[in-house]
Amino acid sequence: MADYRDDDRFTGRLARYARVGTAMGGLAARFAANRVLGAPLDRAQHAGQIRQSLGGLKGPVMKLAQLLSTIPDALPPEYAQELSQLQANAPAMGWPFVRRRMRTELGEDWRARFASFEEQAAAAASLGQVHRATGHDGRLLAVKLQYPDMGSAVEADLKQLDMVLGLYRAYDKSIDVSEIRHELADRLREELDYELEAGRMRLYGHMLAGEAAVHVPEPVADLSTKRLLTMTWLEGRPILDFKQADQETRNRIAINMFRTWYVPFHRYGVIHGDPHLGNYSVREDLTINLLDFGCVRIFPPRFVGGVIDLYRALRDGDQQLAVHAYETWGFKGLTQELIETLNIWASFVYSPLMEDRPRLINAAEKPGDYGREQAAKVHARLRELGPVRPPREFVFMDRAAVGLGGVFLHLQAHVNWYRLFQDIIEGFDVETLARAQGEALQAAGLPPG
Repeated sequence: MADYRDDDRFTGRLARYARVGTAMGGLAARFAANRVLGAPLDRAQHAGQIRQSLGGLKGPVMKLAQLLSTIPDALPPEYAQELSQLQANAPAMGWPFVRRRMRTELGEDWRARFASFEEQAAAAASLGQVHRATGHDGRLLAVKLQYPDMGSAVEADLKQLDMVLGLYRAYDKSIDVSEIRHELADRLREELDYELEAGRMRLYGHMLAGEAAVHVPEPVADLSTKRLLTMTWLEGRPILDFKQADQETRNRIAINMFRTWYVPFHRYGVIHGDPHLGNYSVREDLTINLLDFGCVRIFPPRFVGGVIDLYRALRDGDQQLAVHAYETWGFKGLTQELIETLNIWASFVYSPLMEDRPRLINAAEKPGDYGREQAAKVHARLRELGPVRPPREFVFMDRAAVGLGGVFLHLQAHVNWYRLFQDIIEGFDVETLARAQGEALQAAGLPPG
C-alpha cells in the first residue's frame, strides 16, 4: 500500500499561497491605503469583499472562515454575517483523478476490494469527497477520499487568514481571536488524519452504544488509510426536511439531538465540535445518524466538573461555587464585576435548563443568530474590564451550545430541557467521568485524553 506523503510539501504550499494570496492581495492593498489616508473603514463593505474573494476558493480556508463565523463574538457582526454565507461544498474530483487517488491509497487492485464502487461522488466538501460503495460482505459503504495536498493547503490558508485578521486587528485593537484561531488550527490539522477520525468514530460508537436513538457508522480498517476512510453507510434525511412536521415529531428529533451531543460530554468529557447541518441526518423513525468525526474535543474531567458546578451555582445562587468553577477553567484575578459579567453569558446558556417545564430553547432568538447578541454584549464588557481571554476549550463548547440552539429554533421544539439535562447528569462526579473516559478511549484504541 502506498504512503501518500503530501501533507506539508513546500511546493504545494507555495502554489496554495499564490492562489489564496492573489484573492487577498487586492483587499489588503485597499485596506492599507484606507489606513494610510486616514479614511474610515466601511466594515460591512470590507466584509462583503472578503466573502466574495473567498467564495471563489475551495479547501480549508473556506471551512475555517465558516467556523469563525459561527463562534460568538469571534468576529465583528458584519464579518460573521458575510462569512456565514460561504458554502463549504467543492467540485468533486473527476473519475480519472479518483482512480489515481484510490490506487495510491489501496494499491493497484483497489477496485477488486469492493463489490461495487460508484464513480460519481455522493458528496463533496472542503477537504474531500464521499463515494458510495458495497463491500464483499454486502454492507453499503461510504468511502471518504481526501483531496491531495491538503496539508499544504491547511498551512497556507491559515497564514493567509491570519493576514486578513491581522489587518482588521490593526484597525480595531479590541478584537483578539488568537486563542480561537489556535484552537481552530489544531482541530483543522487533526481533520486531515483519517486514522484519528476512525478512532473517534469507534469512540462515539462506544459512548453511544446505550443510546437507541443515535446511530454511528463503523469504520472498515482494511479499506482505510491516513487519507482514505471507509465506513458503513447510514441512510437518512436532512433535518430541515422536518421543519414543517407536526410538533411531536419536531420535539422527538430535538430530544434525540440533545442526547446525541450531551451524553458524550457530560458522561465522558467528549464533544463533537461541529454541529453543522450536514453532520447528521434523521431516519424515518426519527432517530439520528451522527456523521463526520474530524472535529472532536476531549476535555479534562475537571473541566466538565466546572460546567456542572457553574450550573448548580447559578441554580442555587451560590457565588462561591461559581468562582470555583471559573477558577477550575483557568480564570484568574476574578473581581465581583468580572464574575457578574461572566454570569450573564452562563445564564443565557443555562437558562433553558433551569425551568422544569416544556419551553422553546429561547423564544427571543433567531436560528441563524442564536446567542450572538448576548455574546457580543458580554465580550464587549470583558474587554472593558481588562484583558480577559477565555480558555481555548470554550471555543467548541460555545459552538455546540450555539449550533444546537439554532437547530432547536429551526425545529421550534417545545421540550422540557431541564428534565433532559437532569437525566444526563444524574449521579455525576469527576472521578466517575475520568474512569469512563479512560475506558472509552482505551476501547477505541486512542491515547489517554
